[in-house]
Amino acid sequence: MNMKRDNPRFRFAPSPTGALHIGGARTALYNWLAARHAAAGTLVLRIEDTDRERSTAENVDQILDAMEWLGLTYDEGPISQAGRADRHAAALAQLLASGAAYRDAATAKDVEAWKKEHGAGRGYRGTPTEEPGAAIRLRVPDEGETVVEDLIHGPVAFPNASYDDFVIARADGSVLYNFAVAVDDAEMGITDVVRGDDHLSNTPKQLLVLKALGHEPPRYAHLPLLHGPDGKKLSKRHGAASVQELRDAGYLPAAVRNYLALLGWGTDDDTTLMSTEELIRRFDVADVGKSAAIFDEKKLRWLNGRFMREMPLDEYTVAVARHLGREPDESLREACAIAQDKAQTLEEVWPLIRFLYEPPVADEKAWGKVMKEGSGEMLAAAAEALGAVEPYAPEAIEGALAPLLDRFDVKPGRLYQPLRVAITGTSVSPGIFESLAALGRERTLERVRDAARRAP
Repeated sequence: MNMKRDNPRFRFAPSPTGALHIGGARTALYNWLAARHAAAGTLVLRIEDTDRERSTAENVDQILDAMEWLGLTYDEGPISQAGRADRHAAALAQLLASGAAYRDAATAKDVEAWKKEHGAGRGYRGTPTEEPGAAIRLRVPDEGETVVEDLIHGPVAFPNASYDDFVIARADGSVLYNFAVAVDDAEMGITDVVRGDDHLSNTPKQLLVLKALGHEPPRYAHLPLLHGPDGKKLSKRHGAASVQELRDAGYLPAAVRNYLALLGWGTDDDTTLMSTEELIRRFDVADVGKSAAIFDEKKLRWLNGRFMREMPLDEYTVAVARHLGREPDESLREACAIAQDKAQTLEEVWPLIRFLYEPPVADEKAWGKVMKEGSGEMLAAAAEALGAVEPYAPEAIEGALAPLLDRFDVKPGRLYQPLRVAITGTSVSPGIFESLAALGRERTLERVRDAARRAP
């Protein structure tokens, strides 16, 4: 049995120096999907918090909060990298004892002078010293190359001669990133490292550390970075930058999982809408492309809208209630029923149903656009028709108002837009007949008659 393949162990290892951004969320998702796809897969959450100045407890909490909202569960962790200092020290001692690493007192100026003498393209080779305050360097072979066998990019070779004997621990004994990562991956039994392309250049150093320690390397897959629609590296100017911003904007976790999964990966049949169960069943890191993927929030909104329209009404109501901080009562359920086909995010629901809970908004632009000469007379006639309609329900309301179109010889928008502005204050709402019914006869008549008095 090949344990490495039959019991794969993945890890998501964010640095808690800020919120979990979209690119990091996709990396977390891909590791989660790969771990859940495997029959006996494990996902380890490791917090790479060795940067003590920028790594804060608040940032760790933000990462955990983002993963919980996304529904990305982990099997082990969170494990603090800084909390493993004793294991890093033991690995350093092993390398010093074997001669694979050595202390070197050279300064940056010393290294620069050495390269001037030996050629800038050649990696620095230091002079071992017994001075206890010196930094610790790993010996890098002068010949050959270190090859990263990457699942996405294929084999990528790095000439050893171009690498310095790189520092793995500072003079104060604190270890550097590439050393800590290699030790942690080995000792945690990580079999698969799935991370961003920006880490590809770090991988040769990590492979050299693993080799010096006598560990078998994991499999690597370096994901293409995310760009905005303009082809530039994804940043805040392209819209939501973090998971929390997506949540606050009213996106659904399932829709975000679906959309992020498709950023670089896809199915043979180009399926777009997929449940999380289907994503888990179909996902394979080997199918991720090499090119940068485009994060387009407009496409995410479209996909989110599809998810929202297909939700059962009770589930939709609970999601809206949670977003608005309200109770998912029958009143909200009725409001959601008329907005479900129109809103693309949870944030868009409230402007559509606000008229059911508050007086009409004062939108002078909307009023001026639709309240043309004769609108007052039509609204008064509409109020008369609505006052007599039975039952007060969408279909009957439509039937009662339709004759007014012939009576005033107008197209539907000429009557229904003033009605919409009269009851909501804006020119955007759910279907007009559903909106009139949901508002109720009494409040509808009050608002329509008030608008009729003020309209030309």
